[in-house]
Amino acid sequence: MGLCLPCMGGAVKDVVETPDPEIKRRQLAEAAEKRQMEASSRGIKNAYSVEQKKKKQEEIEKRIAASGSGGEGGLRWQVG
Repeated sequence: MGLCLPCMGGAVKDVVETPDPEIKRRQLAEAAEKRQMEASSRGIKNAYSVEQKKKKQEEIEKRIAASGSGGEGGLRWQVG
């Protein structure tokens, strides 16, 4: 009984002050970024090569989109 009373010796030292809302917000943002980085690299041994492959694929897609002739592809179907 009475475990929450401040008159207990050392109880004031055990109280944890909550940080400013700005500091708390920054810490939460940093933790979220860290979790995203860990999740994105989970199961990938070489994350750098994966990023390079993604960039290369995007570049190829941009080239194809830029060189496309009015939505008409290079393949034609012949029925007959």
